[in-house]
Amino acid sequence: MNPVKKHFRPISRLALAVLIALTGCKPSTETPGKADGTTQMTVGVAFETLQTEFWVAALGAFRDELAKRNIKMLEAIADGDANRQLEQVKNFITRKVDGIVVVPKDSKTIIPAIKSANAAGIPIALFNRPPDKSDARSVTVVADNYAITKATVEYLVQQAKLTGRKHKVMILIGDLGDINAIGRRDGFEDVVKQHPDVIEVVARIPTEWNQEKAQAGVVNALQANPDISFIFSSSDFLFPSVVSALKTAGKYHKIGTEGHVLLGGFDGDRMAYQMLVDGYLDADGVQDVYFEAAAAVQAILDMKSGKPVAERIADPGFVIHQGNLKEMAARMWGAKLKKL
Repeated sequence: MNPVKKHFRPISRLALAVLIALTGCKPSTETPGKADGTTQMTVGVAFETLQTEFWVAALGAFRDELAKRNIKMLEAIADGDANRQLEQVKNFITRKVDGIVVVPKDSKTIIPAIKSANAAGIPIALFNRPPDKSDARSVTVVADNYAITKATVEYLVQQAKLTGRKHKVMILIGDLGDINAIGRRDGFEDVVKQHPDVIEVVARIPTEWNQEKAQAGVVNALQANPDISFIFSSSDFLFPSVVSALKTAGKYHKIGTEGHVLLGGFDGDRMAYQMLVDGYLDADGVQDVYFEAAAAVQAILDMKSGKPVAERIADPGFVIHQGNLKEMAARMWGAKLKKL
């Protein structure tokens, strides 16, 4: 996920309310402690926003993970306000939580919150967005964007080889002010440059995580190179633009049918899952939100017990494709949301 900008598909207030209700993502207002008076650990979870499917799925994953460990969860949503998020973290500290997990507004404004937790001796983990370098101490759990993309594109190249011909390729690139977008671009480039006999990249579309810019870029690329037969999108968020442009060009065909354009993406959202099920998407690199939630909670527990914890925990993610769809769908956060 972008540490500065939110590039997942926005969802309406009604859809958000339904998703929150169905995933159990509701604010906790209960007082820490068990009914029998014994001590129960409490973790405060502060999200910058819930206005994307990814964050709804992630909050649901934290609720499930903490409940499984019999840990009370306090919840706060900053609605994009860094100052509000700082106050929410301070409120957790005042309530003497045992640990804090934060999806920061951005890498800079989170530093005071981390330092406040440090001063209170409360372990703090950042989810999906790393902080700027400082003397503030925290653990970050984040997807390995480079490795996940590399594995996804390697699978797609193998599928391209099976066709016995060379493919003209397009990549949709994210906002290069976003370290996640850079990792995804580099993962793609490092694979395709190894296969000049199969791959010719003819279009690199700068999207800045903007749907309209992406669609215009894809349309123009398909007009300039109507024989493009392989497209990789750096985020599933941009699939509506890709699909619309392919349909307009008469090039949106199922896998195994004449004229199919090899398609790959990154994230693991609901649309990507449906495209896999319907037979249009060849492969998707998935951020394993359930692994990330479990790793963040375990990091909190380890820090609290004095165990050494790595400053950065990478989510290796996984590639989901037609060959492992049934096996891996249960770990794809978009598949879970789709079934709600």
